[in-house]
Amino acid sequence: MALSPAVTTLGENPNEVFLDVAKLLLTYADNILRYPNEEKYRSIRIGNPTFFTKLLPIKGAVECLFEMGFEEAETHLVLPNSASVEQLKLIRDSIAAERDQRQRGGQPVQPTAQTVAPLASASVSPSSSAPESSAAASSQPVIPPPSQPSSLENSMSFFLTLQSNFQHVMLYENLELQQKARSHIPHQQLSSAAEHKLKEAKEADPECKLGMEDFLVLELLRWFKQDFFSWVDCLPCSQCKGQTQNTTALSPTPDDIRWGAQRVENHYCQSCQLSTRFPRYNNPEKLLETRRGRCGEWANCFTLCCRALGLEARYIWDSTDHVWTEIYSVSQRRWLHCDSCENGCDNPLLYEVGWGKKLAYVLAFSKDQVVDVTWRYSCKHPEVLSRRTRVQEAWLLHTITGLNVSRQQTFSPDRKKELTERLLVELVEFISPKKPKQGELGGRNSGSLAWRIARGETRKADAGTSTQATGYVFTPTEKEKSDRLLHVRYSATKDQYCRVSNNSEVVQSWDQCVWRKESVFRKVEDDWQMVYITRTEGSSVGKISWKFDFSPAGMRIKSVSIMASSQTFHSGKVCWHLQAGQSTTEFSGDGKMQSFQSLSGSSEFMVVAALSGGEEETSWQHSQLFRRSLKETEESSFEILIHLEDA
Repeated sequence: MALSPAVTTLGENPNEVFLDVAKLLLTYADNILRYPNEEKYRSIRIGNPTFFTKLLPIKGAVECLFEMGFEEAETHLVLPNSASVEQLKLIRDSIAAERDQRQRGGQPVQPTAQTVAPLASASVSPSSSAPESSAAASSQPVIPPPSQPSSLENSMSFFLTLQSNFQHVMLYENLELQQKARSHIPHQQLSSAAEHKLKEAKEADPECKLGMEDFLVLELLRWFKQDFFSWVDCLPCSQCKGQTQNTTALSPTPDDIRWGAQRVENHYCQSCQLSTRFPRYNNPEKLLETRRGRCGEWANCFTLCCRALGLEARYIWDSTDHVWTEIYSVSQRRWLHCDSCENGCDNPLLYEVGWGKKLAYVLAFSKDQVVDVTWRYSCKHPEVLSRRTRVQEAWLLHTITGLNVSRQQTFSPDRKKELTERLLVELVEFISPKKPKQGELGGRNSGSLAWRIARGETRKADAGTSTQATGYVFTPTEKEKSDRLLHVRYSATKDQYCRVSNNSEVVQSWDQCVWRKESVFRKVEDDWQMVYITRTEGSSVGKISWKFDFSPAGMRIKSVSIMASSQTFHSGKVCWHLQAGQSTTEFSGDGKMQSFQSLSGSSEFMVVAALSGGEEETSWQHSQLFRRSLKETEESSFEILIHLEDA
């Protein structure tokens, strides 16, 4: 009988420990199989002394319960009535077969790592290597440290979360799975694009310290969001293709459970009275096939893709219900925040500042260690600390240290030293809160408006209630002053500005160079492979503007030429105009370059686009800026050419 991953891990324990834990696990399983309708046998209290001391600290034990179908509740592990009895019996029989083999004198799997999490070991200072404590060498279950939080159930539930995530990330290290992921990734194409952009960056700035991997990360993020994975709020009806609603959960099938989908959503169609099943798969191998989901599926699959390309990556879990990825930049010697749902890189304050999240615990999990990275994602450390009440800080530090000592026991001294040095750099980074950057000020883009509002992750402008002030102003650089020219292009497909007149400087993201924006966002249609800027759902009017000011440089406008493109459907409207002082000049967004001599002599002006009109529920989509196919290779969707002279 082929052993499951959890039973295989359990088998790495010494013989005596394995047999003790197997006896306990088989008792749990047999009671349920013997009395399937007795609720008391389907629930295990986390604070139960037997569970707490004899099962919880043993490697692979809790994972076996999860594979049987148990789920985390607030104070218990519970086997729901919808769980597959066949799956429970399968894991039970696997444990029993391994037990029987050992009792007959068969050769058990040799331990390859620390048997128990040494929760009672001494705390490890970031400036030193992990000590070889007596607890770390023991094969007996270890009682957690005496300094317990006020709620034992809370601490054990938190420990299960730590242990579950720490075990899960080892899936990304499976070489066969990495190869399967690579077969989906256009590695050569992404590498070529990364090399080209690295070359451009080096030409624009000879002192550029970025490396090839940094640009590969950006290309991988873009490909994953635009070409590979898709977001799911509710699946379209499988019969009439109409809208559905997420209603009461459905029971998972044995195949769902096999791929980690303990939860199956019921997307119900009111028109057809048909249910479309949406299993929430947790196995990244399955996600390579389905290529859809919400943030859990996105981060899970994206982190695997990063590891498949040889990037050092770790899975980030946020207690306020979001997950993403971090990638280690060798050239920058630091970890980079990467959110595949948002195609965002190195914007760690996005969640607290942009989405309005009230962060508490943000933890990073990799094949090497667990790290509390909460402080990277907050510029309001005292507020965050006041919300960290789920477990005691000393307990959390001690527990993380114990997990890391266990995982790193077989590491070489050089690797331990490298990890310690990295951790030191992170600790120094965490001491001083950062200030938000422009890219961290916006709300969430992934998911429907209703879903974002329900989670409290929108800008006020998303609901059409206020203006989001970004405040970027184009002013001439020294080179542009010398050349008496400011030339800017925006590419919708690449989602980047190119400041042609300043050594082709590139700025990522449509809103990074915007002066004001109100109820607008960048829409990517993965099914139609189109991209454009449009109004947010539910808003009647959307506005966006770009500002240019030459007075600080002592210059004024000689001439201005502008190319803007927009498209409307049904009764949708887009109004383009220039504002200079009290003067307003309208122009068309027909995609052709137009000259404006009327601005000659002015020292500043704004380009403004107003979107309105449309019909029915999709009216917000009926007025669009910069609509382009994602397959196009065009260089610009919006272009401004300004010749300057001394004031």
